Amino acid sequence: MEYSKLLSSILILQSLLFLSPSQAANSNLFREYIGAEFNNVKFSDVPINSNVDFHFILAFAIDYTASSSPSPTNGRFNAFWDTDNLGPSQVSSIKSQRSNVKVALSLGGDSVGGGSAYFAPSDIDSWVSNAVSSLTKIIRQYNLDGIDIDYEHFQSDPDTFAQCIGRLIRTLKQNGVISFASIAPFDDDQVQSHYLALWRSYGHLIDFVNFQFYAYDKGTTVDEFMGYFETQSSNYKGGKVLASFISDGSGGLSPENGFFTACSRLKSKHELHGIFVWSADDSMSRGFSYEKQSQSLLAISH
Repeated sequence: MEYSKLLSSILILQSLLFLSPSQAANSNLFREYIGAEFNNVKFSDVPINSNVDFHFILAFAIDYTASSSPSPTNGRFNAFWDTDNLGPSQVSSIKSQRSNVKVALSLGGDSVGGGSAYFAPSDIDSWVSNAVSSLTKIIRQYNLDGIDIDYEHFQSDPDTFAQCIGRLIRTLKQNGVISFASIAPFDDDQVQSHYLALWRSYGHLIDFVNFQFYAYDKGTTVDEFMGYFETQSSNYKGGKVLASFISDGSGGLSPENGFFTACSRLKSKHELHGIFVWSADDSMSRGFSYEKQSQSLLAISH
């Protein structure tokens, strides 16, 4: 009798060990950047499937002066997205209407005021202090849920970046200001050196990797995409690396050329951790057809 109980326990444990990873790996997470191009796109314009976890990501908050000739502020962030259409009342409205929606804030981005937006701290301690203070104020004012790190140009070494960003994420989480954080690297030597330094030291605090697969060459094939995904999943080992496309079709594997085929392959391997899109601004004129298709794929039992 005792042997029978033991055997049953072993069989149950084995089933859990074999099933849990595959069940946990696929996700119904859909994320979309919004607000960078000031073309009046609104949260309510974007189709939202009630069977996905949906994250809007405001683009961007930047630690630069909000002036005609922006300059670095050492961690004092300002809003550089379309706040007229994507303000606090609009955030509260979409979150109250849609219980599956969260809204995050992306930091940095490619450019500001016609020039590159640099990560340019004076020193680690003062940058972290300023960033925690200014971002806490913005996040609470706008009723936001998380942050995304999207610096693409650097006037600091990788370790300084890692310490500044890692300590920022840790402090905001410990203070209950945010519930999740993501990073948005792409395949560039300088970019990767900074984000991989961050990952090595603080990867346990980073919930999602919004890897910019659309920064690869236009005309990327399905097989190439699968190879890139495997490489970056190895680089960010243990991380939830999301599949991605750019809605204007300017780079990477496009929906027209097999993006959803690649996603289906990832799903069959239990590696589809979610999809993100750059951006709602560009998709608006296209009717958001690929947003709908992405969410339909994710909503199928995962």
